[in-house]
Amino acid sequence: MKTLRDLKQEEESLRNEISQLTDDQRRNIYQYLDIHLKNPDTYAALNYFFICGLHHYYLKKWGRGTFNIIIMLLGIILIFTSISWLGCILIITIFIVEIPQLFQSQKIVYQYNNNCMRIALLQQQNM
Repeated sequence: MKTLRDLKQEEESLRNEISQLTDDQRRNIYQYLDIHLKNPDTYAALNYFFICGLHHYYLKKWGRGTFNIIIMLLGIILIFTSISWLGCILIITIFIVEIPQLFQSQKIVYQYNNNCMRIALLQQQNM
């Protein structure tokens, strides 16, 4: 993954490209970005509830979020059965997989937002 500094430079470069466009093109891009850009702080807050996988839904990663919830619920259910050790392993696995995302949350959202800006620019150039 790129460093936060690289991602901010990439964002600045994309914003410079957007500023070169006509007023109508910029207005279209900003309308698109107003809907699609995500807030790193919101993602980080949702990531603290990694038990739920809500942060995946925030970035429209429906499959991963659903998988996360299913595995967590399965782990919780298994804790109350005779194979509680398997439930603990599933829950610990979710924690291990999700904790790095908690620490990388700002980079993940910058990457997502930069991709949104790139898509918006490509759509305007193809019009």
